[in-house]
Amino acid sequence: MSAAVLPALAPPRRAWATDLPVLLVAAVWGASYLAAKGITTTHTVVAVLVLRFAIVLPALVVAGWRGLRALNAAQWRGAALLGLVLSVIFLLETYGVVHTSATNAGLVISLTMIFTPLAEALVTRSRPSGAFLAAAGLSVTGVVLLTQGGGFTGPSVGDLLMLLAALARTVHVLAMARIKAVKDADSLSLTTVQLGSAVAVFAVLAAVPGTGRAPWEAAADFGPAEWAGLAFLSVFCTLFGFFVQMWSVRRTSPSRVSLLLGTEPLWAAAVGISLGGERLGLLGVLGAVLVLAGTAWGRRSADRSP
Repeated sequence: MSAAVLPALAPPRRAWATDLPVLLVAAVWGASYLAAKGITTTHTVVAVLVLRFAIVLPALVVAGWRGLRALNAAQWRGAALLGLVLSVIFLLETYGVVHTSATNAGLVISLTMIFTPLAEALVTRSRPSGAFLAAAGLSVTGVVLLTQGGGFTGPSVGDLLMLLAALARTVHVLAMARIKAVKDADSLSLTTVQLGSAVAVFAVLAAVPGTGRAPWEAAADFGPAEWAGLAFLSVFCTLFGFFVQMWSVRRTSPSRVSLLLGTEPLWAAAVGISLGGERLGLLGVLGAVLVLAGTAWGRRSADRSP
C-alpha cells in the first residue's frame, strides 16, 4: 500500500470515531435489500431509483451550495465519474435483488470485502498473503453453495447481477481513494455531485422506451408502506451511507472501509430470514457460513498485511 496514494490509518485511539459510522452503514445497507425488494418490481427499477435519489438531492444542494461553488473543474469531473460508477452499482443491485432473495443478495455482495483487497494488491503490485487467498477461496465456495438451495443448478440471474455489483463496488471504493482531484474536496459536495450524476443517468434511462414505468406512475401507486420503504432507502441507505463512505475512505484505507462493511451480510440474512420469511435450505446455510467465515478470515488477514 502506497502512502503517497492512500491516506494514513487513523491513530488507534481515534479508530472507532471513523469505524463506528461505517458499521452503522453496514447495518442499514444490510436491511436495504428487503426494503428494496418490497417496493420494486422488474418494471419499476429505474423509476424507484429516480425517486430514491431525487428525494434527497435538493436538500443536499441547498445544504452544500457554498461547497459546490468552491469545487474546481477537476473535482467536478472526478465526482461525476464516481457518480457514473455509482449508477452502475445501483442498477445492478436493484435489478439483482428483484431476481433473488434479500438474503442471497446481501451475502453475495459481501464478496466486495474480498475483491477490494485483491484489486488493491493488483494496483499497488503487492502480493496478498496465502491466508488471504485461502479466505477468498472459502468465500467463493460459500457463494457457490449459497446459490444452490434447491440443488446444484446454475446461479440465478439475480445472483449473477449481485456478483457484478460486488465488482462495481470494488471499483467505486478504489476510485474514491485514487482520484487525486477529489482528495481535498468537501465530502458533502462530492457526495452531492455523485448522487446528481447518478440521478441524471437514471432520469435518462427512465425516458427511454422499454425501461419500465415512469417515476410519477410508480409513485402514484405507492401506499404508506412503500413511501416508508423509499424514505428509508433514500435518507439512510443513500444519503447517510454514501456520505459516510466518502468521508471515511479518506481517513483510512479502501480495504479497511470495505472490511468494516463486512457485517452487512449478517444484517441482510437476519432481516431477510426474520422479517422476510426467507429460507436458505441446507446447502444455503452451509454456503452462508462459509461466506461469513471467509470474509471474517479475509478481514483479519488484510488487517495484518503491511
